[in-house]
Amino acid sequence: MKTISLAAVLFICVFCANAQNSSVYTSLSEKACKQLRSNPDEGGEYEGECPGIGGFKLRLLEGDLRQSIDVVSPSKKKFPLAFWNITGAFNYVGQKAEWRMKGNTPVALIVRLTANKDPEDINKTTSMLVISKISRTGACVTDVVEPIAKQNEIARSLADQATKKPCKYPKE
Repeated sequence: MKTISLAAVLFICVFCANAQNSSVYTSLSEKACKQLRSNPDEGGEYEGECPGIGGFKLRLLEGDLRQSIDVVSPSKKKFPLAFWNITGAFNYVGQKAEWRMKGNTPVALIVRLTANKDPEDINKTTSMLVISKISRTGACVTDVVEPIAKQNEIARSLADQATKKPCKYPKE
């Protein structure tokens, strides 16, 4: 009986530790981001700096009809997330970033990435959620959640575990 009680207590402690994380949202829209560079003649290249949380900022990058994000730490170090390695197809990021917070500290980032499934039909897309772990010393993609039931809840749960996971992207 004590073993079951101890297991229950451990489960509750793990659940409570994850439940303490919260979400804060920032915008990735062009209106919210400061344009740093734009060259429409070179495949629509664009770079914009978007607001973040806890001293972090996000750089929205676009080129050849593909978008990605770099995380910029409070010390101005850039960490590329290389979304173009996730799918080779044309893609674009969603209009907001979800920061998973442990207290006042951002520990993970969730961004929607919509990609073309069929190069012959631009209307056939898939909308996935990209989960990245972040810290002052690094950032990388740990998980990608394809469209499924409870996609947002699953992404948040994976984000809350991201600090303990290996990097999937960028590949070195």
